[in-house]
Formats: sequence, C-alpha cells, structure tokens
Amino acid sequence: MELKYVGAHPTVSQRGVNFDQTKPDKYTFLGAAVELLDALSFKDNGDKSLHLYHVEPKEYKSTELLEALKKHCKNIDDVFDSREEKTNVLIDTYRQKVKDNTKLTSDERVAWLGNIDIMRDYYLQYITNESAYDCALHALADKIHSAHIEEVTFSLGRNYGLIISHLIDVLRDYKPPYDATLDFIEQDGVTLGKLDMNRSIPLSS
Repeated sequence: MELKYVGAHPTVSQRGVNFDQTKPDKYTFLGAAVELLDALSFKDNGDKSLHLYHVEPKEYKSTELLEALKKHCKNIDDVFDSREEKTNVLIDTYRQKVKDNTKLTSDERVAWLGNIDIMRDYYLQYITNESAYDCALHALADKIHSAHIEEVTFSLGRNYGLIISHLIDVLRDYKPPYDATLDFIEQDGVTLGKLDMNRSIPLSS
C-alpha cells in the first residue's frame, strides 16, 4: 500500500475518460493536514486557543506522509484494509448503472464497461488517498477534542482554510458534536482564518 498523487476524480463514459477538477485528489491536501497534526501535537500548555501562524511548510515524500499518518491515526491500518472493498463496491455500482441503461447500444455498453475496468487501479489509488485524508481529518478532530481547544487561528496558505472547512463537517458529526464555524479576521494587516468551536450541539434523546 502506498500514497501517491493520481489526479482528479475520473468521469467515465462510452466515449472515454474525463476528469472532474472540482473533485481533486485528496493527496494534494495530505502534506498540509500532517503539518496541522504535528502543530496540534506540540500543544501542551493548557491554552484553549491555538495559533497556527508559523507552521513550517514542508514537502513530504509519499513514504513520509504514510509514516506521519501512522503516527497520528489510530486506525490507519483498518482504513487502508477497506480500500479494496470500497473500490470494488464503487466499480460494481458504476457497472450496474451501465448495464441498466437501456438507451445504450450494445457497442456503447461494451465500451463503457471496458473503460470502467481500465480505470480500476486509478480508482483504487484515488480512494486510498481519500481514505488517508479522511483519517487525517478525524485525527485532527480527536486532537482538538482531547486538548479542549476552543479556537484555532491559522494562515490561509497551503490549503489550510480548505482543510479546516472539511474538518468542520467531521466536528459536527463528532461525539459529542461541535457547532464549529469558520470566519476570517484581520490581524496586523493580514487576513487569517479562525475556527471557533463554539459549543457542543446537544445530542437528541
């Protein structure tokens, strides 16, 4: 199992393969996610506010990303063990939709199914990277929760803002859930992002 860049989510048809640039490869965000995880690991002063202005950017090799995730993510092996099953389910779903499409000619159906099969390794790597990123987001949520952090301010470079926006969805599904919000503030003439944990959302009885 390895992490490596593969590209945007593929859109397969009987005519070939296109790539949906609105669904980028999550590998793109893994380096910055690891930087945030490392920064949270060093927070041990009891302060409920975390300031990530000076996170040291680094270019990670794929093997370094994997080792970092193993350090931060408790269930990384389980996540990766499920990638083959997730890929098979995805491909089976795509294949079934093609088989059920009565508007296709026989040749179109054969071509479409063939293109799906050709892309299997691509789908597998895309899902592997997506699973690794999801694991990193949950590890971030765990660290924020265990450190009782109520506020995080951060610079807007390195995809930090996008990662934090994805993290909000994870926090809202956390146990207990957080009513987290993302805002932007001006400080010394610089625009920063601000994650406000607010308060836990009451669990329904």
